[in-house]
Amino acid sequence: MKLDASLSGTFLLGGDLPVHRLGFGAMRITGNGVWGPPKDRDEALAVLRRTVDLRINLIDTAESYGPHVSEELIGEALHPYPKDLVIATKGGLDRTGPNQWPMDARPERLREELDGSLRRLKLDRIDVYQLHRIDPNVPEEDQFGALREFQREGKVRHIGLSEADVAQIERARKFFPVVSVQNRYNLGDREWESVLDHCERENIAFIPWFPLATGKLAEEGGPLTRIAKAHGATPAQIALAWLLRRSPVMLPIPGTSRVKHLEENVAAAAIDLTDEEFDSIS
Repeated sequence: MKLDASLSGTFLLGGDLPVHRLGFGAMRITGNGVWGPPKDRDEALAVLRRTVDLRINLIDTAESYGPHVSEELIGEALHPYPKDLVIATKGGLDRTGPNQWPMDARPERLREELDGSLRRLKLDRIDVYQLHRIDPNVPEEDQFGALREFQREGKVRHIGLSEADVAQIERARKFFPVVSVQNRYNLGDREWESVLDHCERENIAFIPWFPLATGKLAEEGGPLTRIAKAHGATPAQIALAWLLRRSPVMLPIPGTSRVKHLEENVAAAAIDLTDEEFDSIS
């Protein structure tokens, strides 16, 4: 299979940032539990450099990945950045240990996180800054107002949300244009189908996290394994191809800490499912 992320198609993020629809999620280039440095630092740096070789031009990260580790590695591996590279990062979650993610979207904390992200990524402005979670303990207008202020100050170009429902998206849009929504979504978990449909109607990018999960569909003899064999592919590659086919606003960001796995993911951009194949696993 050809290794070229541009085969996934292009989406105009925020109306002015053309990105190839298959991107890279930089959560897994950290340690166990998304905590601390990666087990193989050189391989993590190699993965980041290979993303650009494979024409991936959307990298998604967060202040909380590590914390700080993912952003620092991106800055080290890729700065000065290619002109067409879009880096999206997130704020709103604190870290107290491996696999621990308490929410904190107080305006002063968001500002602290944003300034740290700018410094680590060696940027004057974040292309897409996403609220990692809408914090139920902080008034929404305080969270959304802070993000609007960051945009007015020129520190943030576009703003996105994560794990948001349709009502929350629409309330946020009273403060700023929402250019992306990052919710958990994959072949085996489509809880946010209504949000995806809303994003498609409104031309908002939908960034599915945990995109490779397939549930029972990948069981031996099932439609996913049968289609994978027909394409000489893996079930995970078919799952990615299905996501890309599912909606023109879908921007999958599978992550990995290994170059070989990155290349396998990018190969999915070249897989063209037939209508029958798409329907059989839908």
